[in-house]
Amino acid sequence: MLTNDIFITIAAVIGIGIGALAGYFLRRFLSHKTTLNAETKAEKLLSEAKTKQQEMLLEAKEKSLKIIEDAKREESIRRNEIQETQKRLEKREITFDQKILDLEDKKTQLEEKVKQIEETKKKVLELREQAVLKLQEVAELTKEQAQERLFKTLDESSHDALMNRLRKLEQITEDELERESRKLISLAITRFAAAQAVETTTTAVTLPSDEMKGRIIGKEGRNIKAIELLTGTEIIVDETPEMITVSGFSPIRRQVAKMALDMLIKDGRIQPTRIEEAIAEAKKQLSQEIKKAGEEALYSLGIPVSSIDPKLVSILGRLKYRTSYGQNVLQHSIEVAQLSAMMAEELGADVAICKKGGLFHDIGKAVDHDMQGAHPEIGYNIMKKFGLPEEICYQSVAHHEDRPRTIEAALIKAADAISGARPGARKQSLEQFVQRMEELEKTASAFEGVEKVYAIQAGREVRVFIQPEKVDDLSAYKLAKDIALKIEGELQYPGEIKVTVIRETRVIEYAR
Repeated sequence: MLTNDIFITIAAVIGIGIGALAGYFLRRFLSHKTTLNAETKAEKLLSEAKTKQQEMLLEAKEKSLKIIEDAKREESIRRNEIQETQKRLEKREITFDQKILDLEDKKTQLEEKVKQIEETKKKVLELREQAVLKLQEVAELTKEQAQERLFKTLDESSHDALMNRLRKLEQITEDELERESRKLISLAITRFAAAQAVETTTTAVTLPSDEMKGRIIGKEGRNIKAIELLTGTEIIVDETPEMITVSGFSPIRRQVAKMALDMLIKDGRIQPTRIEEAIAEAKKQLSQEIKKAGEEALYSLGIPVSSIDPKLVSILGRLKYRTSYGQNVLQHSIEVAQLSAMMAEELGADVAICKKGGLFHDIGKAVDHDMQGAHPEIGYNIMKKFGLPEEICYQSVAHHEDRPRTIEAALIKAADAISGARPGARKQSLEQFVQRMEELEKTASAFEGVEKVYAIQAGREVRVFIQPEKVDDLSAYKLAKDIALKIEGELQYPGEIKVTVIRETRVIEYAR
């Protein structure tokens, strides 16, 4: 039994040894096999890497060779371009050198020609002087006498042709301008419609009865004296039934007196104390009416009242009580502003300047009774004082100038003439009208060579017929200008007067 156990133990030990030895050899075999596989893979990877390295080296060599070839090619192209540029520069230098030489040769030739010309000029002058001396000896005339005779001959021969040409050109220009101006003015007039009734400042005060005259005069004339003293006017009480007349130099004073009298008549209490109160109230009321009239004038033209100084608005309103030849000056100013603005729209001129300039062009007439000087200068100074622009201030002076500097001034001058010349705008007494016509005809008749003179178109045109044998065509132009200047210097008239000088020759013969 013990022997069997020992035998089993020995057998187990021998089996374990044999198993360990077999495992050792198996493990070694597997390890060797794994090593062989790893070496094979490593050799394979190494060979592949070497192959890729060789391929990359080849590609790099090819790229480097290509870059070198491209660089050489570009270098060759640039070298060729530089050589061509150098050749062109050398060629240009040669050309410039040749041109400089040619210019120097030409300069030398020109200098020689200038010398020859100077010498020839001297010879020609000497020959000319000799010829002039010989001509003077032959003609027995000096140089100045010969020139005078030549100019006189040329003047006589070309005088008629020159005058005909001048007359034709002037006629063409005048006809064209007349046609365009008539078209423009007619468009403006047809667009603007204004009442033709003449509005005058009334100085007559209507009374409810003739008994009121005595109450206005008062005891020992104290009432009428108080009114005249406080208003600066003269109250005329005559035999005219139910009416008294207020006379005064200032239209504002006349209006104050009229309004105060109307208040006193309506109230019935006429005494010095009440007269003072009525006149003070009339002045206050008139001041408000004047300002309101100025504002209404601005509203009618679309001019913002806030853009004009309130004092200037009040001065503008004073024109409501100012007349010129019976025409209300404020209404006339509004007409001028509207007409000039319409014409400015047609011509593309400044409408705003025409509106303001036309409205204020006669602003000087509002205070010309209280200030010295003519109303154009007074108006210019007033507008300057209230800060209006120069182009607007200039309109006060421009509408009395022969040739205004701006197109707006010319339009306002034309509108002023249209407004003042239209039928019914102004009025004159028959005696004044006849006297003015006689003075016009008499002034034009005073010139030598005038045969007949006629004043037509209410004195706005003077037609002068001259004697053709005493006055030629050229002198007729000068005569018309002289007549116009004399009328301007000696006569007083509204607007402008056209002077037309007519010269005609009639040849009559009979066939028998």
